[in-house]
Amino acid sequence: LATTNATPSTTDRQLRAKRTGRARIPRSVTRHIADRRCSSPHSPRRRPGSVDAVSDRISKCLSALPAPQRWFGSDNQSGAFPEVFAALEQANAGYAGAYGDDPWTAQAVDAFRQHFGPETDVHFTWNGSGSNVVALQTLLPKYGAVICTDAAHIAVDETGAPERITGAKLIDLAAADAKLTPAHIESQIHLLGSQHHVQPAVVSITQSTELGTLYSVDEVAAICDTAHRHGMFVHLDGARIANATAALGVSVRAHTFDAGVDAVSFGGTKNGLINAEAVLFRQAQVAAPFLRKQATQLSSKMRFVAAQFLVAFEDDRWLEAARHSNAMAQRLDAGVRSINGVTIERGTVVNALFPLLPAEVLAPLQAWCPHYTWDAIRNQARWVCSFDTTPEDVDRFVAGVSASCAVVAATD
Repeated sequence: LATTNATPSTTDRQLRAKRTGRARIPRSVTRHIADRRCSSPHSPRRRPGSVDAVSDRISKCLSALPAPQRWFGSDNQSGAFPEVFAALEQANAGYAGAYGDDPWTAQAVDAFRQHFGPETDVHFTWNGSGSNVVALQTLLPKYGAVICTDAAHIAVDETGAPERITGAKLIDLAAADAKLTPAHIESQIHLLGSQHHVQPAVVSITQSTELGTLYSVDEVAAICDTAHRHGMFVHLDGARIANATAALGVSVRAHTFDAGVDAVSFGGTKNGLINAEAVLFRQAQVAAPFLRKQATQLSSKMRFVAAQFLVAFEDDRWLEAARHSNAMAQRLDAGVRSINGVTIERGTVVNALFPLLPAEVLAPLQAWCPHYTWDAIRNQARWVCSFDTTPEDVDRFVAGVSASCAVVAATD
């Protein structure tokens, strides 16, 4: 994504919108409806109190304010640690073995084992969706199904890749705060043993969740105990596992393998790395290397992926970066929570928050500082902080939100 102040496209915002089972009305359509409702042969197209008219006034107001240098759309939009480029340059000197037969990969595997345990089976990948596919495909039988929430990234934002590539059905269940519970698993046990139904074989949770919530260590352990009792594996989508670990204040092993998780998709790209992810298994999986290749996730020059993880683990840089992005999100929460017109339904514990805003504010605020609409029906945005978000970025954004809501209040 170019580092300009261009607004993410309507299509992108729609793709990122939270699915709640209700029809989604594109922003362009709702704006058109608003225009039609306030238009007649005897009235101007934009009345002073119409959504578009108020949005225009908000845009003019925001144009007089300094915009944040960094966006709040996604931690995928941020850059990378400066140390990553130095490490890549060092790895680029001379020749090295391909497909992981190099010293950088060996060192990075050892670094992961220091954090997760000496038996950890490590497989580097290109991206998060690919990591999830490799992990699930390794754990699933051909007749298996995956239990997840209806907000899960694998169910909502991977274009059906897990189902198409693994051939497995996703049983996506409605869940408060995007968190599975043992009761969700128990609700699907009646399928087991019937040759007429897919067999639940894997439970997939996301940590931190798609709504910025967290599973406690005990909650993860309870899910794992229930799944294992019924012969299922547990997969953890850790696209933002660094933010979760920082927020929980425990070791990454404590809320994953020690709690009973069988496979982890470990995210690096959202936390200062470049196309660097990994799939981790608590025990060695013979099929994983072959399935990684079939899923087109095997990097021939793997040293350039592995070298980045060495940077991340050096001096706990991955955790310090996550602590910072979490802190910036909490600063943002504190700055906007008291603004008239802003509603935040839950506490901010990681690097994302999901405010409800006046309808008139969404479009001009996005044009001024790009971010995504999460639920267009509810006028809910998603704001995400990154490892390089600064207090000044946050304070400027808060000022923009405040000014925008003040225009709406004055109109009312």
